[in-house]
Amino acid sequence: MRHVWQFAGTWTFDPFPAAAIITAAAAYIGAAINVRRRHPALPWPAWRTACFLTALALTWIVLLGPVGAYDDVFFWAHMAQHITLMMLVAPLIMLGGPVLLLLRAASPAFRRRRLVPVLRSRAVRVLTNPVLTWVLFAAVLLGTHFSPFYDYALRHPDVHEFVEHPLYLGVALLYYYPLIGGNPCPRRVPPAARMVSLALMMAPETMTGFFIYASNYLLYPFYAHVRRPFGPPPLADQQIGGILMWSGGMLIDAAWLVLATTAWLRSEATRTRRVDEQIARELAARS
Repeated sequence: MRHVWQFAGTWTFDPFPAAAIITAAAAYIGAAINVRRRHPALPWPAWRTACFLTALALTWIVLLGPVGAYDDVFFWAHMAQHITLMMLVAPLIMLGGPVLLLLRAASPAFRRRRLVPVLRSRAVRVLTNPVLTWVLFAAVLLGTHFSPFYDYALRHPDVHEFVEHPLYLGVALLYYYPLIGGNPCPRRVPPAARMVSLALMMAPETMTGFFIYASNYLLYPFYAHVRRPFGPPPLADQQIGGILMWSGGMLIDAAWLVLATTAWLRSEATRTRRVDEQIARELAARS
């Protein structure tokens, strides 16, 4: 129990991620307030704000909280960072609808001249292709965990902070952008395709976790030379991290799959109701 409290009470501080998180929160809240003032009859949904701020809070915890403080001591803590950034923070940011909020908060002229052309550009269309984003997500997940990059990033803190973390979060944002949250997208991804993509993503996630768990030697030699104040030995630590990716990835993806299915059923119900209302109006006009 003493070690639990020691872990929970250990926090760190890094000005770069802290400033980024605080700036993102201030900008989002300011935009939401602006929308509420300009459109009191149609304010920005509170649930979207809650999703976005929850994503930022999770980011703070895994980067600056106990998980971040011990990510270079325990492999499982490092893996928890990756899972949180790629599978929780990114989709929660998309549910927060930051691009949609920007469109609503911007002036009509800026929206028409700047934002809409960017969103309709060829580059955005390519970068939001769900097949491409799936491949990128899977390639980054597998490539970084089964290559010398992972151990190299552990040995070089600047690579860990300024390359690895932005890479994981960036590719995850691209992946979830056309699938979750209802942000404006140059292409409409059918609900069935969203569900298939989310289901198929379980394969590289579980495969990554399983092979890490099943390995009978240290995949990342860095952890063999770290002084551990408590906790499991290096190989057991690696196995715990593999279990986290293996089971955690499946559970989290299943939750997003349920959310996508629920949104699909709700949209179908809304579409059916509109068709019924239109038919009723046409019948009333003929009678």
